[in-house]
Amino acid sequence: MAQVIADQRDIDFVLFEQFEAETLCEIEKYSDFDKKTFKMIIAEARKFAIKEILPTLAEGDKNGARFENGKVFVPECFRRPYKLFVEGEWTAMTADPELGGQGLPFLIAQAASEYLSGANYAFGFHGFESHAAGRMIEVFGTGLQKKLFLKKMYTGEWGGTMDLTEPGAGSDVGALTTTARKNEDGTYSITGNKIFITSGEHDLTDNIIHPVLARIEGAPAGTKGISLFIVPKFWVNEHGSLGEFNDVVCTGIEEKMGIHASATCSLTYGGNGGCRGLLLGQENQGMQVMFQMMNEARVMVGAIGLNCASAAYLHALNYAGERLQGRALESIMDPTAPQVPIIQHPDVRRMLLWMKSHVEGMRSLLYYGMSLIETEAASGSEKEREYAKALLDLLTPVIKSWCTDKGTEVCSQAIQVFGGYGYTSDFPVEQLYRDARIAPIYEGTNGIQAMDLLGRKLGMKKGAVFMNLLAEMNETIAGAKEVPRVASLADLLEINNNKLGEVALSMGKTAMSERFKTGFAHATPFLEVVGDSVCAWMLLWRAMIAATKLEKIVKDNKDGAAVNEICKKNADAAYYQGQIQSARFFIESVLPVSQGRMDSLLAGCSAAVDIPENAF
Repeated sequence: MAQVIADQRDIDFVLFEQFEAETLCEIEKYSDFDKKTFKMIIAEARKFAIKEILPTLAEGDKNGARFENGKVFVPECFRRPYKLFVEGEWTAMTADPELGGQGLPFLIAQAASEYLSGANYAFGFHGFESHAAGRMIEVFGTGLQKKLFLKKMYTGEWGGTMDLTEPGAGSDVGALTTTARKNEDGTYSITGNKIFITSGEHDLTDNIIHPVLARIEGAPAGTKGISLFIVPKFWVNEHGSLGEFNDVVCTGIEEKMGIHASATCSLTYGGNGGCRGLLLGQENQGMQVMFQMMNEARVMVGAIGLNCASAAYLHALNYAGERLQGRALESIMDPTAPQVPIIQHPDVRRMLLWMKSHVEGMRSLLYYGMSLIETEAASGSEKEREYAKALLDLLTPVIKSWCTDKGTEVCSQAIQVFGGYGYTSDFPVEQLYRDARIAPIYEGTNGIQAMDLLGRKLGMKKGAVFMNLLAEMNETIAGAKEVPRVASLADLLEINNNKLGEVALSMGKTAMSERFKTGFAHATPFLEVVGDSVCAWMLLWRAMIAATKLEKIVKDNKDGAAVNEICKKNADAAYYQGQIQSARFFIESVLPVSQGRMDSLLAGCSAAVDIPENAF
């Protein structure tokens, strides 16, 4: 069952062969760890995910969260795993141990999360969201606020949420109507409504801490006048004990396409005049505080795309190796020929390799993002930290959007591999598709992420950050040119990157010209070509490492058939050969399609802007 969550061999490759995670132990804060400990922690996460969380996936989907009389009840199958989840200190893996965390590097936490969240991310929300909400308090909270909330949120004793969206203020957060009025004791009376609040109400914890965006009476309009408040479900007294109910009422949960076990709540604050909150950070700086959480959350949403895609691919791979259907192509005219596993059919192999290459590219991209977070947070000089932060800022909309779009596509392809059975609930791929589909909408829709990439991130430091990204990619290309098995792929990616630089310059100019609407009409395809190019970079990077390792195994055997014979008997050789073929497929088959999209971007068709509204 382990291999239907995530590929353990591939995770090990990315961690210890691509990103050399053991070198993190040279950093003082991680000096108590070593490679053996890292592997042991990940193995424990994998074991726990398989035994306790994975069985909740189908059952949680079938039974769902239940809303009765203002209360939300999680599926019964969640209770034992959540208790063990908290006891195992999985809820805040990167947090300081004094605050209830494990103090792990971000790379190792990401690897553990692939299993813990990948087994059932509707379950994982309950623990991981409290950590994400607590991060804002850790960064912006007062000493008392940290004392009252942090440890209980980080340990999963209390839940946490993110309360932004309102019926009339979705992506346009500045249009919110929730208000705050300052009281004599320094608290604020909160009045308003929010919708689409994940885990906004449930019965797994004694308290839920809501970070709520609201406008203080008299504050400026728009986002400049928004503040952020800590609003507990039950008031927390000065010494940490629970006080009275804080007038945060759940008025319903959404009936959704997927993640049925996750309660998506509508909340009313102060309907009876008794809701209070504590200001987090400064007045009118709520968006600045919230984006501390949002940017991290967007990377985590990208991980949802990876997790669902990884599981869907592995299910499809297993099925394709077992399902007998049709005759081998070379025997198709022989009615007496036996049926063969569908993995022998060329079109099925194409689908599987498309899925494999995208999943592997996503995994490396996510881990690369984690390595940038690590540099920004814990290592290097100030210059190195600023460089890493800028690269992460640039890549965050790509990680979020490209991984969730392609993750959903991988799940769709998995259904296709299963054929008619994939469309039924007899197999898990249809649920994985339904569960994955929300990720392109979460935390700012992918269209908004594309506009962010084009409108804000592309021009950072007058384009220097994007040029740094291209330089990082070109460094890998230069190294790969020295490795015979992948040198031709490096040449192709170099051509692609030169064209990408041309497209980026053209798009940036258009976005700043009188044709800016046309530019932004092409923001999404621009993000996609950036994502495809970054994926190709990650796959070439992988293939370069794999080719070097493969050379040591096959030695003087250069013939493809001879190498394949060695691969049949040597699992490492087969894995490394698979990495080379993934890169080859993506760079030779997928990237040319992306380059065609680049031609479209350079042409700059304005039809989407020119068409009259009544002509759609």
